[in-house]
Amino acid sequence: MFDMSVPWWELVLRSIVVYLFLLVFLRLTGRRQTGQYAPFDLVLLLILSNAVQNSMNAGDNSLVGGLISAGTLIFCHVAIARLTYYYPWLRHLVDGRPKVLIHQGQVHQDLLADEKITSDDLSAILRANGCLHTHDVERATIETNGQITVVLRKRNQDQDGV
Repeated sequence: MFDMSVPWWELVLRSIVVYLFLLVFLRLTGRRQTGQYAPFDLVLLLILSNAVQNSMNAGDNSLVGGLISAGTLIFCHVAIARLTYYYPWLRHLVDGRPKVLIHQGQVHQDLLADEKITSDDLSAILRANGCLHTHDVERATIETNGQITVVLRKRNQDQDGV
């Protein structure tokens, strides 16, 4: 239980490499929030966690080895969070930048494709924000956390016939 089959520093190094690999990999796959993941996205995350386990622990199934790996991952996460707070260039590298998907009713199809947002996804997001047509949207932005914010155009009372 306490006997480690590999040195502690190897577990730390392996954990850091796996953390950075997954950070880059997940950043490249898009911005969907966890709550927005489709079932196949969640399956991928579960399989990834199992796949990288052995690369992190090098076959060491000891309690100490698991705690070292877990502690290293938590440390990496906290360190990245603090560094991105103080260094905006790193924040943009890790989190990306918000992107405008719809501007004054015009849909940017290239950005939808880049973010893997289907027209059905976009329609659902607009409906959830009380909008049925893209021409009613002043701006729709995909934020760095994957959430899409929608700002509707202000209605002119003259246009509404009121």
